[in-house]
Amino acid sequence: MAVKILFVEDETAIQQLVDLALGRAGFEVALAGDVAQARGRIASQRPDLILLDWMLPQVSGLEFARQLKQDGETRDVPIIMVTACGEEADKIRGLDSGADDYITKPFSPRELVARINAVLRRAAPHASEQVVEVQGLRLDSSSHRITAVGDELVMGPTEFRLLHFFMTHPERVYSRSQLLDRVWGGEVYVEERTVDVHIRRLRKALGLHGHDRLIQTVRGAGYRFSAQG
Repeated sequence: MAVKILFVEDETAIQQLVDLALGRAGFEVALAGDVAQARGRIASQRPDLILLDWMLPQVSGLEFARQLKQDGETRDVPIIMVTACGEEADKIRGLDSGADDYITKPFSPRELVARINAVLRRAAPHASEQVVEVQGLRLDSSSHRITAVGDELVMGPTEFRLLHFFMTHPERVYSRSQLLDRVWGGEVYVEERTVDVHIRRLRKALGLHGHDRLIQTVRGAGYRFSAQG
Protein backbone atom coordinates (compact mmCIF):
# COMPACT_ATOMS: atom_id res chain seq x y z
CA MET A 1 0.00 0.00 0.00
CA ALA A 2 1.09 3.55 -0.68
CA VAL A 3 2.08 6.01 2.03
CA LYS A 4 -1.07 7.72 3.30
CA ILE A 5 -1.14 11.52 3.47
CA LEU A 6 -3.96 13.52 5.07
CA PHE A 7 -4.20 17.07 3.72
CA VAL A 8 -6.27 19.44 5.88
CA GLU A 9 -7.08 22.56 3.83
CA ASP A 10 -10.30 24.54 3.37
CA GLU A 11 -9.52 25.98 -0.09
CA THR A 12 -10.78 23.61 -2.78
CA ALA A 13 -8.35 24.80 -5.48
CA ILE A 14 -5.33 24.10 -3.27
CA GLN A 15 -6.80 20.75 -2.24
CA GLN A 16 -7.07 19.72 -5.89
CA LEU A 17 -3.56 20.91 -6.77
CA VAL A 18 -1.91 19.04 -3.88
CA ASP A 19 -4.06 15.94 -4.37
CA LEU A 20 -2.93 15.72 -8.01
CA ALA A 21 0.75 16.34 -7.23
CA LEU A 22 0.94 13.81 -4.40
CA GLY A 23 -1.04 11.23 -6.35
CA ARG A 24 1.46 11.47 -9.19
CA ALA A 25 4.28 11.00 -6.65
CA GLY A 26 2.75 7.71 -5.52
CA PHE A 27 1.07 8.81 -2.30
CA GLU A 28 -2.46 7.94 -1.22
CA VAL A 29 -4.19 11.22 -0.32
CA ALA A 30 -7.18 11.90 1.93
CA LEU A 31 -8.67 15.40 2.07
CA ALA A 32 -10.37 17.30 4.90
CA GLY A 33 -11.73 20.86 4.91
CA ASP A 34 -11.67 21.40 8.66
CA VAL A 35 -10.62 19.81 11.93
CA ALA A 36 -13.89 17.90 12.38
CA GLN A 37 -13.48 16.24 8.98
CA ALA A 38 -9.80 15.59 9.71
CA ARG A 39 -10.66 13.77 12.94
CA GLY A 40 -13.08 11.56 11.01
CA ARG A 41 -10.41 10.71 8.42
CA ILE A 42 -7.89 9.90 11.15
CA ALA A 43 -10.38 7.69 12.99
CA SER A 44 -11.16 5.67 9.85
CA GLN A 45 -7.55 5.31 8.69
CA ARG A 46 -4.48 6.59 10.52
CA PRO A 47 -2.31 8.59 8.09
CA ASP A 48 1.46 8.28 7.79
CA LEU A 49 1.80 12.07 7.61
CA ILE A 50 -0.49 15.09 7.97
CA LEU A 51 -0.25 18.24 5.83
CA LEU A 52 -1.96 20.86 7.94
CA ASP A 53 -3.02 24.34 6.86
CA TRP A 54 -2.58 27.01 9.51
CA MET A 55 -5.76 29.01 8.76
CA LEU A 56 -8.76 26.71 9.19
CA PRO A 57 -12.38 27.49 10.17
CA GLN A 58 -13.47 26.97 13.81
CA VAL A 59 -10.19 25.45 15.05
CA SER A 60 -6.84 26.66 13.68
CA GLY A 61 -4.23 24.29 12.30
CA LEU A 62 -1.86 25.50 15.00
CA GLU A 63 -4.24 24.41 17.78
CA PHE A 64 -5.05 21.14 16.01
CA ALA A 65 -1.33 20.33 15.75
CA ARG A 66 -1.02 20.78 19.52
CA GLN A 67 -4.00 18.50 20.10
CA LEU A 68 -2.59 15.80 17.81
CA LYS A 69 0.77 15.82 19.61
CA GLN A 70 -0.95 15.51 23.00
CA ASP A 71 -2.99 12.48 21.88
CA GLY A 72 -1.29 9.10 22.36
CA GLU A 73 -2.90 7.78 19.16
CA THR A 74 -1.48 10.52 16.92
CA ARG A 75 1.57 11.97 18.68
CA ASP A 76 3.96 10.01 16.44
CA VAL A 77 2.31 11.06 13.17
CA PRO A 78 4.57 13.62 11.42
CA ILE A 79 3.00 17.01 10.66
CA ILE A 80 3.98 19.56 8.01
CA MET A 81 2.39 22.97 8.50
CA VAL A 82 1.20 24.67 5.30
CA THR A 83 0.59 28.41 5.45
CA ALA A 84 0.94 31.80 3.83
CA CYS A 85 2.67 33.11 6.95
CA GLY A 86 6.34 33.33 6.08
CA GLU A 87 7.76 35.34 8.97
CA GLU A 88 10.35 33.67 11.19
CA ALA A 89 8.18 34.14 14.29
CA ASP A 90 5.32 32.31 12.57
CA LYS A 91 7.59 29.43 11.60
CA ILE A 92 8.78 29.13 15.20
CA ARG A 93 5.17 29.07 16.44
CA GLY A 94 4.36 26.32 13.98
CA LEU A 95 7.32 24.20 14.99
CA ASP A 96 6.68 24.85 18.68
CA SER A 97 3.16 23.48 18.22
CA GLY A 98 4.71 20.13 17.38
CA ALA A 99 5.00 20.36 13.60
CA ASP A 100 7.94 18.52 12.05
CA ASP A 101 8.37 20.93 9.15
CA TYR A 102 6.90 24.08 7.64
CA ILE A 103 6.21 25.01 4.03
CA THR A 104 5.08 28.46 2.88
CA LYS A 105 2.55 29.18 0.13
CA PRO A 106 3.02 29.38 -2.76
CA PHE A 107 5.15 26.24 -3.10
CA SER A 108 6.03 23.97 -5.99
CA PRO A 109 4.80 20.35 -6.07
CA ARG A 110 8.43 19.19 -6.26
CA GLU A 111 9.36 21.06 -3.08
CA LEU A 112 6.33 19.65 -1.26
CA VAL A 113 7.13 16.05 -2.27
CA ALA A 114 10.77 16.53 -1.28
CA ARG A 115 9.79 17.86 2.16
CA ILE A 116 7.33 15.01 2.71
CA ASN A 117 9.96 12.41 1.83
CA ALA A 118 12.51 14.09 4.09
CA VAL A 119 10.13 14.17 7.07
CA LEU A 120 9.12 10.53 6.53
CA ARG A 121 12.79 9.48 6.41
CA ARG A 122 13.49 11.30 9.66
CA ALA A 123 10.42 9.81 11.31
CA ALA A 124 11.09 6.18 10.38
CA PRO A 125 14.13 5.50 12.62
CA HIS A 126 12.54 7.38 15.52
CA ALA A 127 9.41 5.28 15.24
CA SER A 128 11.32 2.06 15.79
CA GLU A 129 14.48 2.46 17.82
CA GLN A 130 13.50 -0.64 19.78
CA VAL A 131 14.02 -4.27 18.75
CA VAL A 132 11.82 -5.47 15.90
CA GLU A 133 11.10 -9.19 15.54
CA VAL A 134 9.13 -11.14 12.92
CA GLN A 135 8.97 -14.95 12.87
CA GLY A 136 12.33 -15.39 14.58
CA LEU A 137 14.05 -12.64 12.57
CA ARG A 138 15.25 -10.05 15.08
CA LEU A 139 16.69 -6.60 14.29
CA ASP A 140 18.23 -4.50 17.06
CA SER A 141 18.93 -1.02 15.71
CA SER A 142 20.79 0.14 18.84
CA SER A 143 23.41 -2.62 18.63
CA HIS A 144 23.16 -2.88 14.84
CA ARG A 145 22.72 -6.64 15.04
CA ILE A 146 20.42 -8.99 13.14
CA THR A 147 19.75 -12.56 14.22
CA ALA A 148 17.66 -15.33 12.70
CA VAL A 149 16.47 -17.96 15.19
CA GLY A 150 19.46 -16.98 17.36
CA ASP A 151 22.07 -17.08 14.58
CA GLU A 152 23.71 -13.75 13.80
CA LEU A 153 23.43 -12.60 10.20
CA VAL A 154 26.09 -10.57 8.41
CA MET A 155 25.04 -7.93 5.89
CA GLY A 156 26.19 -4.56 4.60
CA PRO A 157 24.94 -1.20 5.91
CA THR A 158 22.61 -0.63 2.96
CA GLU A 159 21.01 -4.04 3.40
CA PHE A 160 20.65 -3.31 7.12
CA ARG A 161 18.84 -0.01 6.43
CA LEU A 162 16.67 -1.68 3.81
CA LEU A 163 15.67 -4.47 6.19
CA HIS A 164 15.03 -1.98 8.99
CA PHE A 165 12.72 -0.02 6.72
CA PHE A 166 10.88 -3.15 5.59
CA MET A 167 10.42 -4.52 9.10
CA THR A 168 9.06 -1.21 10.39
CA HIS A 169 6.75 -0.79 7.37
CA PRO A 170 5.28 -4.27 6.82
CA GLU A 171 2.47 -5.27 4.47
CA ARG A 172 2.92 -2.26 2.18
CA VAL A 173 4.13 -2.27 -1.39
CA TYR A 174 6.92 0.21 -2.17
CA SER A 175 8.15 1.01 -5.65
CA ARG A 176 11.87 1.21 -6.39
CA SER A 177 11.73 5.01 -6.49
CA GLN A 178 9.97 5.12 -3.11
CA LEU A 179 12.60 2.82 -1.60
CA LEU A 180 15.34 5.06 -3.00
CA ASP A 181 13.75 8.09 -1.33
CA ARG A 182 13.10 6.38 1.99
CA VAL A 183 16.30 4.31 2.37
CA TRP A 184 18.98 6.01 0.29
CA GLY A 185 17.67 9.59 0.56
CA GLY A 186 16.33 11.93 -2.09
CA GLU A 187 19.56 13.89 -2.29
CA VAL A 188 21.54 10.81 -3.40
CA TYR A 189 21.44 9.88 -7.09
CA VAL A 190 21.14 6.12 -7.50
CA GLU A 191 19.65 4.21 -10.42
CA GLU A 192 16.50 2.25 -9.66
CA ARG A 193 18.14 -1.03 -10.70
CA THR A 194 20.46 -0.63 -7.72
CA VAL A 195 17.47 -1.43 -5.50
CA ASP A 196 17.16 -4.85 -7.16
CA VAL A 197 20.84 -5.58 -6.50
CA HIS A 198 20.49 -4.83 -2.78
CA ILE A 199 17.23 -6.79 -2.57
CA ARG A 200 19.07 -9.84 -3.95
CA ARG A 201 21.89 -9.36 -1.42
CA LEU A 202 19.39 -8.97 1.40
CA ARG A 203 17.51 -12.10 0.40
CA LYS A 204 20.76 -14.04 0.26
CA ALA A 205 21.67 -12.88 3.79
CA LEU A 206 18.21 -13.85 5.05
CA GLY A 207 18.25 -17.28 3.44
CA LEU A 208 19.82 -19.16 6.38
CA HIS A 209 16.47 -19.99 7.99
CA GLY A 210 14.20 -19.15 5.08
CA HIS A 211 13.44 -15.56 6.03
CA ASP A 212 14.16 -14.47 2.45
CA ARG A 213 10.52 -15.42 1.76
CA LEU A 214 9.42 -12.40 3.83
CA ILE A 215 10.56 -10.03 1.07
CA GLN A 216 8.05 -10.42 -1.72
CA THR A 217 8.20 -9.10 -5.27
CA VAL A 218 4.94 -7.54 -6.41
CA ARG A 219 4.97 -7.68 -10.19
CA GLY A 220 4.76 -4.26 -11.79
CA ALA A 221 4.64 -2.47 -8.41
CA GLY A 222 7.75 -3.10 -6.31
CA TYR A 223 8.49 -4.97 -3.09
CA ARG A 224 6.66 -5.81 0.11
CA PHE A 225 7.76 -7.22 3.49
CA SER A 226 5.09 -9.66 4.66
CA ALA A 227 4.81 -12.51 7.12
CA GLN A 228 1.75 -13.75 5.24
CA GLY A 229 1.65 -16.03 2.26
